[in-house]
Amino acid sequence: MNTTRRLLLKSAASAGLIATAVAAGLLKPGQALADWNSAGFSATKPADALAAIGAGGATPSPDIVVKTPDIAENGAVVPVEVVTTLVNVESIAILGEKNAYPLVALYTLSDFDGSLSTRIKLGQTANVRAVVKAGGKIYTATKEVKVTVGGCGG
Repeated sequence: MNTTRRLLLKSAASAGLIATAVAAGLLKPGQALADWNSAGFSATKPADALAAIGAGGATPSPDIVVKTPDIAENGAVVPVEVVTTLVNVESIAILGEKNAYPLVALYTLSDFDGSLSTRIKLGQTANVRAVVKAGGKIYTATKEVKVTVGGCGG
């Protein structure tokens, strides 16, 4: 069987199953979507984004390391890794402080292994800030990334 046809059939079966579950009332459309902190993601200033996620008074911590390249050749895909030795990590937020909308990602975690990797977009040279909520307290760390080619509209 052609792999494209097989993929199409799998996709159609999955879509039909989800549509049936929605129609039967077993799955509400809102349940299928992740939580969205609209105030945080629509904030245009880093301080406002931090306040919206409840991290306004974050304490700098040496137990958090933000690993990024010192110079990003393309701001559209900047690899970021947040490594922490803190225990009971509940969430990690990543901010690009000079982006039009600084809050780039907000992860709610369980059974965290100490490392989170992603790729973000940076419009210009800026600090990348990681905010970690662990044990009911908020900690932060930053690292500057120099962008040579604009990522957010540049």
